[in-house]
Amino acid sequence: MPPDKETIRRMAFDFGFDVARFTAAVTTSQTQARLHAFLDDGLHGDMAWMSETAARRADPKVLWPEAKSVVVVGLNYGPDHDPCELLQHSGCGSISVYARHKDYHDVLKKKLRRLATWLHQASGAEVKLFVDTAPVMEKPLAQTAGLGWQGKHTNLVSREFGSWLFLGEVFIALEIEPDVPEGDHCGACRRCLDVCPTNAFIDAYKIDARRCISYLTIEHKGHIARELRPLMGNRIYGCDDCLAVCPWNKFAYVTAVPELTARADLTAPLLAELAVLDDASFRVLFSGSPVKRIGRARFIRNVLIAIGNSGDVELAVCAERLLVDESPLVRVAAVWALKRLVPDAHAAALGAKYVTNETDEDVRTEWAS
Repeated sequence: MPPDKETIRRMAFDFGFDVARFTAAVTTSQTQARLHAFLDDGLHGDMAWMSETAARRADPKVLWPEAKSVVVVGLNYGPDHDPCELLQHSGCGSISVYARHKDYHDVLKKKLRRLATWLHQASGAEVKLFVDTAPVMEKPLAQTAGLGWQGKHTNLVSREFGSWLFLGEVFIALEIEPDVPEGDHCGACRRCLDVCPTNAFIDAYKIDARRCISYLTIEHKGHIARELRPLMGNRIYGCDDCLAVCPWNKFAYVTAVPELTARADLTAPLLAELAVLDDASFRVLFSGSPVKRIGRARFIRNVLIAIGNSGDVELAVCAERLLVDESPLVRVAAVWALKRLVPDAHAAALGAKYVTNETDEDVRTEWAS
């Protein structure tokens, strides 16, 4: 006899998860329609992998035909303070709460692998596990399983954990009675929509990723549009604004997982210290962190935009030093930051000095803008 739901749930808790619930391996027609509309409108930006895997993403049975049920688990990563407080400290960089210590993929996958192994051995059924590493629509699955609901900001909201749940899934070739889905409890509230600094929300439950700071600082590989740069403030990796203002966070509590507790050096890092990172020191500082995956050039691009938004003339030297960086991505951001911080005459003199030998057209254009 395979284990019953409560036994599975109890084992999930024993393996370190904060919540575990069950749903069928299907997605609703409404969920599929929303995905295709999002992609058809190009709102995913240059995240081409979303359109390339659309068929598997839309239907778990396409991803794995044998799947019958999904065990959806959650791991609380609640911070010990309001992450928006750091936005008032312009000399520091704001890194999203989820990225201030170990990569959650690694933390979650280790626990999930133990659960999946036990579940396979106890039931005899085939299993597959996923932690945001395959085209799985995990937030809709989490809602149908009853972990929470997709709020107006499109992220999962939990009545017990607020905005701060990492999700993982075990697909299993076994029928398990589904739990009751969670209803939408956003009501008339629109705090998450109104707080967005770049107006990334087209409407409730509809986001344009191309304007989202999380997308711009993490997924976007090119130059960030000039009109969006001043709106980014000191956010250098991700953005927590729409998560942090949710009223349901009054029920959230601080994570008990050491690997998800923020490192002191990543809680409010100084922009001046981040701007001098070369590739080797960048890799050392962010070893084991999800920040490492975007690479040094994209990260320094983000840091320079924050420097340009700081209003601190003393940080101009950091931007000037990076005018000769090997990466055009960095050089464009350095030009922009410098021109924001120094008088026009000084910027013009520097432009005359550097643009003569500049080979990248984007950098030359930035000097001329």
